[in-house]
Amino acid sequence: MHSYRLPSALLLALLAACSAPQSDQTASGPTTRGVDSADARPVEPMDTTSASVANAQSDTLKAVRTRHLFSSPTAPDLFQLVLRGDSLLSSEATFTITAADGTVIFRETLSSADLEASMVYQMTKPGATKAEREAYVRRRMNEFFADKNFRKPAVGSTDIYQPGTVDRAVWDDLRRRPDAVGFSYLVGKEDGRRIAWSTLRKQVVRYGSTGG
Repeated sequence: MHSYRLPSALLLALLAACSAPQSDQTASGPTTRGVDSADARPVEPMDTTSASVANAQSDTLKAVRTRHLFSSPTAPDLFQLVLRGDSLLSSEATFTITAADGTVIFRETLSSADLEASMVYQMTKPGATKAEREAYVRRRMNEFFADKNFRKPAVGSTDIYQPGTVDRAVWDDLRRRPDAVGFSYLVGKEDGRRIAWSTLRKQVVRYGSTGG
């Protein structure tokens, strides 16, 4: 049988192809699509606990704030009440307590009506002018964090547990702590609320009520 011999030129071409180095793409592995460095970083979760930076806004009508010992026996918390909206009588007030490390430990929203409602007990004549109502809302805000609204201890020796506010274990723990600070505030006409920091629950709790 006769053996088949490749032409010399074809044989040389095949040998050159086999000995050629691999391309840069093959040597370095698979290529990736062009991705912006910002897109490549994982998206951080929203922080819903840190206090937001207070900026002057056109819809902020009034803001009151004070610092008082509350969640810590040594570092005062920041108490704030900020009213935002179109007018003093149709706005929304945000009540927040921020710990010394910047964590918002309490947040509640109140309406202008919540702040104005108790005016009815101070009226000496039927009806009130818009100016009188606005003045009352301002005064309520100015007095919201008055010293008289803070009490230490939060639970006194003669206080009685109120079912429906907080569980008994938390209330008993507050009663055993002479350094616990309570804060009282009024919502509407008669909804008086008492709150304190619970070391047992690691959160602000409502432990008492006054009024209707």
